[in-house]
Amino acid sequence: MTTTPVTESLFRLGLNEALPVSEEATTSRVVVNNEVLRTVVFTFDAGQLLTEHASTKAVVVTLLEGEMDFSVGQRTERMKAGDVIYLAPGARHALKAVTACRMQLVLVEVGQG
Repeated sequence: MTTTPVTESLFRLGLNEALPVSEEATTSRVVVNNEVLRTVVFTFDAGQLLTEHASTKAVVVTLLEGEMDFSVGQRTERMKAGDVIYLAPGARHALKAVTACRMQLVLVEVGQG
């Protein structure tokens, strides 16, 4: 996986064209990756799901297009384009795409103190 230096600015253009929604699939592309944060864009076709899992990092989820049901612990909410969720490190979460979706994750390394 390519590392993006923290000290260098970066443009990543044309992501919607480079990562179209694929029929009956979930796809992803790492956009930024360094020791501080990682940004990943995902696409989901309607009906696709991610089973419950957790991250050791803090995560900000932004739904860019479509609708999905997103669960954090026992709570499930219907997300629409523009909605944002913050996941604390270790929070168990899952999702199911209601329509074709495009989602961005920003994973942030949390200090130990």
